[in-house]
Amino acid sequence: MPSHSDPDQPEFRNPSLSDALQTRDLAAVAFALRHGPTVVPLRAEDDEALTTTDPATGQGVLLLFSDIAFARAALPGPVALRTPGWLRAFLDLYEGEVTTVILDVAGPHPMRAAAPDLLAALDA
Repeated sequence: MPSHSDPDQPEFRNPSLSDALQTRDLAAVAFALRHGPTVVPLRAEDDEALTTTDPATGQGVLLLFSDIAFARAALPGPVALRTPGWLRAFLDLYEGEVTTVILDVAGPHPMRAAAPDLLAALDA
């Protein structure tokens, strides 16, 4: 899968996801995620998806972005453009470990969803 370091590449975005995040509607966000790519921050050492731990719960958090520019505002480091199938497979693989997904954490329209809720919306 492609990875990218240049924030000026327009293909590293999902305009439908950006629009859906403005509505704060999980069904609209899931629709956009089912039909378009997602910008995913990567761990520098192995190009796997970067996850973090919620300090309040100790549970895993996956950060996703609708646009590479929003990812760059939040995190340094490499990113990749991932397919809808990748997201579904990742959430299945880490079910119980990754319990929260945060989209566009640095804005402009951040949204937090429980991973099981997002999975259910992806399947709807």
